[in-house]
Amino acid sequence: MGKIIAIANQKGGVGKTTTSINLSASVAAAEKKTLLIDIDPQANSTSGIGIEKGNNSVYEVIIGIEQIENCVLSSFMPFLDILPSNINLVGAEVEMVAMAARETLLKQHLNSIVNNYDYIFIDCPPSLGLLTLNALTAADSVIIPVQCEYFALEGLGQLLNTINIVKKHYNKDLAIEGVLLTMFDQRLRLSNQVVEEVKKYFGEKVFKTIVHRNVRISESPSFAKPVILYDAISTGAQNYMALAAELLQKNKPEKITSNDEQK
Repeated sequence: MGKIIAIANQKGGVGKTTTSINLSASVAAAEKKTLLIDIDPQANSTSGIGIEKGNNSVYEVIIGIEQIENCVLSSFMPFLDILPSNINLVGAEVEMVAMAARETLLKQHLNSIVNNYDYIFIDCPPSLGLLTLNALTAADSVIIPVQCEYFALEGLGQLLNTINIVKKHYNKDLAIEGVLLTMFDQRLRLSNQVVEEVKKYFGEKVFKTIVHRNVRISESPSFAKPVILYDAISTGAQNYMALAAELLQKNKPEKITSNDEQK
């Protein structure tokens, strides 16, 4: 069964979409069957992976007018598929309010395809509304991007509270996969201070890999490519490949012991 990982933080501009695109592409480059779900109405993950925004999308799936299998699209990478977003998703939360089991709509639809993938990443919107709630309810774990800037920890308490509410009421097994430090500038003392503060706050939950501020990461979406395809030797590409390697190592199945083999 595939592992479902939501990428969430209600703050905007912390690197959620950048991480969604580049981590999913890097995991796919490791020949793991990967699905990227864009559940953000801005649809930046959709355009950033080179998909037109006019296709059937996650909106039609959540509202129940289309089967998820008919909305998943292949990307230009052999192991990477995408369930795109489009502007219709803007009104989805209003429509969902009146629907039964509205917090589990995405989870219900994912059940039919989760076994087709090794990893499913969900790019969440910068809010803690019903769309993010659906992502957290469907997910096995959550990655929290935190930018290395002044207000880095602001609002994280609210996000953690939301995660705990989801665990209590909808998804008792939801775990924090890790906290990812983004937009790190080693020239700035502030960046180093933020790293120390986040590590003090989250301890071993912080990924060893830190994503540096890198112009290639910023440029790649305008070419509708992940940074590993735009400039594979850039710092940004190396950071996300290292993050993918760390994630895969962390989720590596335990080796069968010789005792187990003998049973």
